[in-house]
Amino acid sequence: MRSPGSSPPPLASFVVAGLLLLGGGLISHWQEQRGTAVGASAVPSAEPAPASSLRPLPERTQLDGSTQAALLAQLQEADRQWLPRVERLPDGRNRYVYKRRAGEPALSLEQVKALLRNPPSFEREHGAIRQVLATLERSGAVVLLEQPRKPGAAGEWNPRRAELRIRPDVPGKGSVEFARVLNHEAIHVAQSCRGGALRAQPMPLGLPRQLDARARQHLAEPLYAKASARERVLEEEAYAGQDQLSLGTQLLQAHCRLG
Repeated sequence: MRSPGSSPPPLASFVVAGLLLLGGGLISHWQEQRGTAVGASAVPSAEPAPASSLRPLPERTQLDGSTQAALLAQLQEADRQWLPRVERLPDGRNRYVYKRRAGEPALSLEQVKALLRNPPSFEREHGAIRQVLATLERSGAVVLLEQPRKPGAAGEWNPRRAELRIRPDVPGKGSVEFARVLNHEAIHVAQSCRGGALRAQPMPLGLPRQLDARARQHLAEPLYAKASARERVLEEEAYAGQDQLSLGTQLLQAHCRLG
């Protein structure tokens, strides 16, 4: 931590990154015979995602108005991996298989059936993604599908280059994860604007910093081991607000100069 009155670090070295545990999730299942549910279990996912004819966006793709439709199509394809499916077993039983994210509670059989009847649309996430991408573009920030420089980061904001990087595999995790990563990094962009300009060093916005257990676990990862007290405040603001999917857009509109 710098002493009072000392000069700030060079801007080139100031990069804020978001670490999210984007695992494949857990495979859980219910089996049913003669109307009776038989057990439920969860194991780490080893099953591949359903085969897709959709070609993923290549690395170094710039996410803007011209590539938005392709991004949303990829997210919709990835979302299908989170939908339950029914398997008819040789002995006549039905096996209901679904994938859940780490940290989410197991679903009951009735909840799984309800998801089969009414699959989620993820329109909320898609609307937030469209809004924040458009606002970032108006701010002058460039959003790229590219490996962040910090190992383990899912996303990274580099104010010196006005460049926001999202790890290329994140769209394959689906709309929920992608929207969260994008929103997290958009909060960091707004922190730079609060510092005086898009390319300025990020400054805290004065946002609430109450963190849940999962966010505290992220901040204990090696990625943040050498973070200064100020950098931790910046990350706590982003983690505390990343699930409020309209927050990134609101903060960009409030603090950035938009074209």
